[in-house]
Amino acid sequence: MTVDEDVHAGGHRTHEVTNQPPERVDVNEYLDFPVLRDAVHAFGGGWGEERLVEAGAHVGSAAFQRAAELANTHEPVLRTHDRRGRRIDEVEYHPAYHEVISAAVSRGAHTSAWADPRPGADVVRGALFSLFGQVEPGHACPVSMTHAAVPSLRHAPDLAALWEPRLLATGYDGALAAPGTKPGALVGMAMTEKQGGSDVRANTTRAVPAGDGTHVLTGHKWFCSAPMSDAFLVLAQAPDGQSCFLVPRVLEDGGRNVFRLQRLKDKLGNRSNASAEIELDGTVGHLVGEPGRGVRTIIEMVQRTRLDCVHGSAAGMRQGVAEALWHARHRTAFGAALVDQPAMTAVLADLALESEAATLTSMRLAAAHHVGPAGDEGERAFRRLATAVAKYWVCKRGPHHAYEAMECLGGNGYTEAFPLARRYREQPVMAIWEGSGNVVALDVLRAITREPESLAAVDGELALAAGAHPDLDAHLAATRALLTDLAGADPAEQQASARRLVEALAVGLQASLMVRYAPTVSADAFVAARLGDGRGHGYGVLPRGTDTATILRRHAGP
Repeated sequence: MTVDEDVHAGGHRTHEVTNQPPERVDVNEYLDFPVLRDAVHAFGGGWGEERLVEAGAHVGSAAFQRAAELANTHEPVLRTHDRRGRRIDEVEYHPAYHEVISAAVSRGAHTSAWADPRPGADVVRGALFSLFGQVEPGHACPVSMTHAAVPSLRHAPDLAALWEPRLLATGYDGALAAPGTKPGALVGMAMTEKQGGSDVRANTTRAVPAGDGTHVLTGHKWFCSAPMSDAFLVLAQAPDGQSCFLVPRVLEDGGRNVFRLQRLKDKLGNRSNASAEIELDGTVGHLVGEPGRGVRTIIEMVQRTRLDCVHGSAAGMRQGVAEALWHARHRTAFGAALVDQPAMTAVLADLALESEAATLTSMRLAAAHHVGPAGDEGERAFRRLATAVAKYWVCKRGPHHAYEAMECLGGNGYTEAFPLARRYREQPVMAIWEGSGNVVALDVLRAITREPESLAAVDGELALAAGAHPDLDAHLAATRALLTDLAGADPAEQQASARRLVEALAVGLQASLMVRYAPTVSADAFVAARLGDGRGHGYGVLPRGTDTATILRRHAGP
């Protein structure tokens, strides 16, 4: 008797699968998300439609989703030595990880905005990055760092002439080899040390001139993400002060640079991507930028990786809404589909509103990072402050959003067989990487003080929605009053109120974008829920009479 034929004594089958949703595979993650599509067009990226449609189909395929699962269940393994005892310092990945990252690189999710810097290029690149990160977020770390390294590398024209074509290439080979022989290159960074963390001024890694134009680096780094990248931007103390260096993993002649992997971090999430503790001992580095100006050289890289934290968090929110809605549309309970039950509908609609606001914020920021020939000083000032504000808020909302979406799936959501458990573990990294909450909040205070034009630019952006909603008008007035009060406060009080200020700016920015770019029903519900009398609540407490069905249609797909 087969298992399927096995019956109880009463003649009933022991196992029939009913009331379980079908697999959510072979969907188009771009076409099924009109919010992202509309934002891409609104912010100048409509010319990339064909590329985004193709990428959306690829990441929504069953094959890509399976590769994402395998890359996370078969985690990277450190190989410090070969079987003969020779030091090799390599990380071994499952082939699925290479499949994922190769697909992202081939479509320009890393550096397409630099390779073809037409208006809207950063928007298209940001959307590509988000689509891939929605399904498999771990690989996005080296993809992001490679994109962000380009402006820092340009501080060393000779190095840029050699390395930038490698970074802009769309080929991928995960093996360690002479960089000139590879179809493309990825770049990471290594800044933090055991004793310093975010306080990179406390770094002790040393760089000594070698007499041939290079430096010799000695020291350690506490976190080095994606250690199989082809080169890294590293901060080290040089004779003229802390400076930035490009450290290749393999030298131009094919010899291995000294890059010792001490151990891999056992992280909460981001499991497909390795992060290592490294030791540098006589390691070759090339000076990037002015001696003693290392932090200034690398700061734009940080700014752009912060932008990708916003992209990644927004992509995670989209995954949460997509999976929760799929489950609720195909699952019945107590005599009705879950999606049609008012309590569940309210939660789903609120999650969708959060996702929509985060997506609009990420795409607006991408547009502000455009690097055209002339540039726009207003946009430059806007992105200086708005990137930090959005990084703080969108990334901090990510874990709560992931949990609520996971709960919509019930017990299934809590198992590793479904992607939302992985997403729940993934979302906190975006809030921690490139500056945790307090670091970013203090950076906002610094920007307001040292670059007041950045505050004027953000205030001007918020004011574009003035008069559209009384709750938003009241919020903007309260935010300006808070800014006035803090301007005259002592530094201790300013620091104590920094988070309150950043939150006010962030929610104001999101509300302004929703009013200007989202359908009225979505904008009104978001503003009332986030800025009205009910603000501060958990998900699912929307104003009475909210047309949740209309909101969800923009997020449900076909």
